[in-house]
Amino acid sequence: MTGMALNQAFIPRDYEVFVGLDVDKKSFSATVVDHQMMMSRSLRMPSRADNLLAYVRKHFPGQKVAFAYEAGPTGFGLYDQLTAAGHPCLVAAPSMIPTAPGAQVKTNRLDSKKIAESLRGGQLKSIHVPSLAYRHLRHLVQLRDTFVRQASAFKNRIKSLLLYEGIPFPMAPASCQWSLRVLGELDALACAGPVRFKLDRLLSTLRFAQEQTLQTTKEIHRFCRQDPEISRCLEYVTSVPGMGAIGGSHLLARIGDWRQLRNVRQLGAFLGLTPSENSTGQGVDRGSITTIGDERLRNKFIQSAWVAVRQDAELKEFFDRVYETHARDVADRVAIVAVARKLTTRIYAVLKQQRKYEVRQNADKAL
Repeated sequence: MTGMALNQAFIPRDYEVFVGLDVDKKSFSATVVDHQMMMSRSLRMPSRADNLLAYVRKHFPGQKVAFAYEAGPTGFGLYDQLTAAGHPCLVAAPSMIPTAPGAQVKTNRLDSKKIAESLRGGQLKSIHVPSLAYRHLRHLVQLRDTFVRQASAFKNRIKSLLLYEGIPFPMAPASCQWSLRVLGELDALACAGPVRFKLDRLLSTLRFAQEQTLQTTKEIHRFCRQDPEISRCLEYVTSVPGMGAIGGSHLLARIGDWRQLRNVRQLGAFLGLTPSENSTGQGVDRGSITTIGDERLRNKFIQSAWVAVRQDAELKEFFDRVYETHARDVADRVAIVAVARKLTTRIYAVLKQQRKYEVRQNADKAL
């Protein structure tokens, strides 16, 4: 999922022609339909928006044309060009495009036809397409996460190598296992030539990933400071206990414009922190969280929740209350997810009200 669903009313009767697009790197597969199905054309053309716009101007002059395509690796460049030309364009999440039961044939032409017919029928909802600033921030937070994962992977490879060779890892507290002192001891370990060579390469790559993580983190901070809206919103988000600049900037990159937030439940659902449900009749059957959306951002929220429990007495009380109502083997996981979901309601409030988080002095309760 690339963004949040945009609560924007698209009314099919306001348009005369509907163009469904299946977009890939080299070409568009387009299907054009109208309300009466008197017209249904399928065509293929190079993946250039100006070719598509020229076709529409030539064949449908003076008519209201709407476009839709599936969110994917080609990004939002096509959306930008179509909307700049004055046409509405919906970018639909793949999981939200209706599919006929039992359909077993998939081609670009059939996909474009399905999108065109769903657009005409009002069955599509567009994701929220972020503005350019939020897209750029998204690149930076994704890059940082890439380097963090690489550093973690090389730490595991170094430990695996030492374990395989029977070489003890330098003694250090859990929080300091990769300090400069430990890295220096790893540099000086006595071992066979090939093992030493492999260890040196692993250490070199680990240091590279750590340095790139640091540089990317600095760039995220610089980028956020230079954009007034992002800087302001980040200040509001990080005023919530437990929320740091990294988690806050990642959140803003994913949700984009705070004005598109519709209700207090939306953030929790977007992060996959709401319970799944399979209820029938009078029975209510709720299961584990949905885990949809950005897994890395959800993990950051869980980490922030643990920090918040230590910083905020109200959240600590809430955590304990949830903990006591569940079996001991799952209580801590259920309780911390509940705290993370509560953080989303606070963040929703500070973003929608455009103010910092505050605590009532007389009752230690959030305003």
